Amino acid sequence: MPADPTKPVEMTPAPAPMPTPTEIRLRRQSRLLEVGFDDGSRFELPLEFLRVHSPSAEVKGHGPGQETLVLGKQDVGITGIEPVGQYAVRLVFDDGHDSGLYTWQYLHELSRDRDRLWARYLERVRAAAEARQQGGR
Repeated sequence: MPADPTKPVEMTPAPAPMPTPTEIRLRRQSRLLEVGFDDGSRFELPLEFLRVHSPSAEVKGHGPGQETLVLGKQDVGITGIEPVGQYAVRLVFDDGHDSGLYTWQYLHELSRDRDRLWARYLERVRAAAEARQQGGR
């Protein structure tokens, strides 16, 4: 039976395309990666933040609950930014870490959620320090 033309048809909106970087600029002295996206947004991401949130298996693990808390990266630098196809970059850190592929989607998520992610990271650092102190008593 054909649809009733007098009744509204529910449409599911198509997902918005993920913003793509138009510019990635390393600010060595200020230890920032500046990323501009084609939606007009621009973000500055601290290199320490990028290192401790690397999408690599070394940091993320191979599943939920396997994440590694990365510490001591306040002075980390980037020695290279390598394009990977049309979808990501590999950031080469001066501590030798280079196994994470930062997809455009992941870079945008890190940028958008930076404050929340950084607060959660700092809380994990505090909890680890407290656990160490309690274990040493």
